Amino acid sequence: MKWKLLKSTYAFVCPWLRVRKDYIKQPSGLELDDFYIVETLDWVNVIAITEDGKNILEEQYRHGIQKVCIELPAGCVDQGETPLEAAKRELLEETGYTGGEWFPFGEYAPNTSGMTAICHTFIAKGVKKISNQHLEMSEDIRIHLVEQDTIKELLENNSITEAVMQAPLWRYIANNI
Repeated sequence: MKWKLLKSTYAFVCPWLRVRKDYIKQPSGLELDDFYIVETLDWVNVIAITEDGKNILEEQYRHGIQKVCIELPAGCVDQGETPLEAAKRELLEETGYTGGEWFPFGEYAPNTSGMTAICHTFIAKGVKKISNQHLEMSEDIRIHLVEQDTIKELLENNSITEAVMQAPLWRYIANNI
């Protein structure tokens, strides 16, 4: 089943991603000289619940689909960081919330056929607000504190559109954590 990599070159490189062009041979003997793979940093999602039981959601514009989206606090795992460190950093930067009890809640692959990234999801229970947001210049994020029922409604009406956020949120709702 495993493919053999015959040659690999980079078609595009920038600080955020690299596009690799692989020349592969499948077990059937078929050779493909233009199988593209997008290499990006891993990233994290945080299902954050405040001390009073509210769930933290974010609203921001996403240029890729040209829509304002409702999302979880999330971001890239920087070089030298563990996914948990990145999750705690992103939650604090984007929302001003920190602390609480943290535990992993799964790893999700956004596109197993053409991307290398894994999304690590964490649940943070009992977080509290200690500061204002510390956003990057390109970020414009509005925070919403909602009940768990609201998350279910947002999922049901497809208001949360990113698949690697939908999957752990549906699991969260199903387990009623």
